[in-house]
Amino acid sequence: MRKRPYILTIAGFDPTGGAGILADCKTFEKHKCLGMAIITANTIQTEDEFRALNPVENNLVLAQLEALLKKYYFNYVKIGLIPNLELLRLCIELLKKYLPDIKIIWDPVLSASAGKEFNINLNDFDNLLNDIFLLTPNFNEVKILGQEDDAFLAAEKLAQKTNVYLKGGHNPENPAKDYLYFNQKCYPLNPKPKQKIYPKHGSGCILASAITANLAKGYPMIKACLRAKRYIEKVMSSNPSLLCFHYE
Repeated sequence: MRKRPYILTIAGFDPTGGAGILADCKTFEKHKCLGMAIITANTIQTEDEFRALNPVENNLVLAQLEALLKKYYFNYVKIGLIPNLELLRLCIELLKKYLPDIKIIWDPVLSASAGKEFNINLNDFDNLLNDIFLLTPNFNEVKILGQEDDAFLAAEKLAQKTNVYLKGGHNPENPAKDYLYFNQKCYPLNPKPKQKIYPKHGSGCILASAITANLAKGYPMIKACLRAKRYIEKVMSSNPSLLCFHYE
């Protein structure tokens, strides 16, 4: 029996399973990886309404993380919703302590897809970029993180310190086209949907998780991103509701 790579997700809990750790682990499983998860926050939400965010205490998150790091080996970890940058810093420090070569993919969840802003203090964000292997913001998030009004300028600025997968979400001109900033080059990733694409709750979480899974399986960066893009297109075509179906 072929051994499946372990992948860790550190993210919030969405009761619908459309986003957060449930969506991450569904995606890992469909990519034939073994997913493990640590909850950073409990949420009260449905696929179209966000009511409340309840962060888990930092010390509990770190205790869960250390327990897993003492027993399991991870090449890649996907981080999603982080209630505060102090927790992100502490998680990175602990990950690097046990696994110095681990690659961190951070999908910066700065708001819920239903519209709720999380108001995360980003004052020390730049100091963490060198420890992040891949950042996966959408057009709104990249402007906040890069402190630029233009998404492409913001992505180029962030790409000076880390790799950036700029998701087309919230791009009014072409929301289906993504851009990968990797090794000082920009690679446009064009859509190839075979059928109608429907809006989906948690699509950003799923895409970042699919990239992580493909990297964990040994695909090089560009191919991992292309495979992940095809996967998210497939699940976004799965049905007209805001909750997707995952397929092999």
